[in-house]
Amino acid sequence: MKQKGLGRGLDAIFGNDHLDAKLKPMTEMAEIAVSEIIPNPTQPRTQFDEEALDELADSIRTLGVIQPITVKRQGDGKYIIISGERRWRAAQRADVATLPAYIREVDDENLHAMALVENIQRQDLNAIEIALGMQRLIDECGLTQDALSEKVGKKRSTVSNFLRLLKLPDEIQLALKEGLISAGHAKAIAGAPTDRQLHLLKRCIKKDLSVRQIEELVRSFNAQRPAEPAEDEEYPESYLRLVEQLERFFSQEISIKRSKNGGGKIVIDFAGDADIEKFLTRFADK
Repeated sequence: MKQKGLGRGLDAIFGNDHLDAKLKPMTEMAEIAVSEIIPNPTQPRTQFDEEALDELADSIRTLGVIQPITVKRQGDGKYIIISGERRWRAAQRADVATLPAYIREVDDENLHAMALVENIQRQDLNAIEIALGMQRLIDECGLTQDALSEKVGKKRSTVSNFLRLLKLPDEIQLALKEGLISAGHAKAIAGAPTDRQLHLLKRCIKKDLSVRQIEELVRSFNAQRPAEPAEDEEYPESYLRLVEQLERFFSQEISIKRSKNGGGKIVIDFAGDADIEKFLTRFADK
């Protein structure tokens, strides 16, 4: 799932005036031994696609490193990566001895901020990685959502939508990270009542529902939620088996409600007339 870039450049995190005051100009560009370069321990990015790294390593063997990485010189003679860890990892696989690098003088606080901004602007991050990067900028760099939206060049509503993903259950976040659902699915599920979210995830994956179908289900939940059974009431196992059988025919939400007198009702949600036609087609095929 490919994400769009999120900003206007690293300078956006502080603004030009602040950068002039906090960052000294680039001191030099040099070829640095790969063995003398170390990753940033606070690197926001946690996952690297192994196949993509192998492809980049093959390219480096053939063409070399086209875009230099950016590093900070440490007191022990090592260089810590500000941006370009993926290129550094691929260079190690390609058995390249040196890498071209821009060397910048930057304090630890701004090194961390630059790494965070550089990462959330990448195009190959999943939505959860972007959301985590945004949250870290808020927590660790003291930014409000308004300030963050300005720094990364996105609307505040976009920032809020990403941050809402972090409130989803772990199972939904993992499904998004692994590409089982899209960011659109996850954002739609986030609008559902908390107790319905995991059910929607299961239904989405099992039935391969579209984002629009999820949105319709969420609207139906929020418009008219059925009364909840008493906490100590447990329905017979046969109720669950009936729902599972009905799920073979319907991708929509199915619920069974039992009244105090022993009766009840089976409710099958539908989004419009087109769903009724689908129901008829499915029954005709059986």
